[in-house]
Amino acid sequence: MFFPLLGAGDIQTTTQTLLANVLADGKISAPANVSLQSSAALFGTLSGNMTLSYWARTSNGGGGSITVEATDFAPSGGPVASTVSLTCSGATLGTGCSGSQALSTSMQTSLVSLPGCACTGGGGACSDQEPNTVLLSFSVPSLPHYKTGGYSAQLTFTISTM
Repeated sequence: MFFPLLGAGDIQTTTQTLLANVLADGKISAPANVSLQSSAALFGTLSGNMTLSYWARTSNGGGGSITVEATDFAPSGGPVASTVSLTCSGATLGTGCSGSQALSTSMQTSLVSLPGCACTGGGGACSDQEPNTVLLSFSVPSLPHYKTGGYSAQLTFTISTM
């Protein structure tokens, strides 16, 4: 006759802490280009609009900003970046620039100031919008001495969050 063996069993338990480090973050998205079109007035203004989309999360004591810097127009003989003015309106998170701003090729021009403890989407403490947006309106005088043809300048948008 055989009897089942009674053995000693062992169960072990351990715990581990799962840490998540959520950092301030930002992302921007812009259309491929903005066409500046002539107004009906002779030698009037070339103007155009674009919507800049952005996502942001800032820390309690932080904040952030969205800026733009331009290259000069190429080829030469037409507008120059420093004569381009822009306005910001309807920022859905943060505060858009006030009044008319001049584009710069040597420093960043502020577009949106982001407060601390702010975030895109989800409601509650965050904005209801996703993505957040700001409307940028560009204008440059169409001066008589500009040579005819197409001109282009590069815009570099930067979002920084803390």
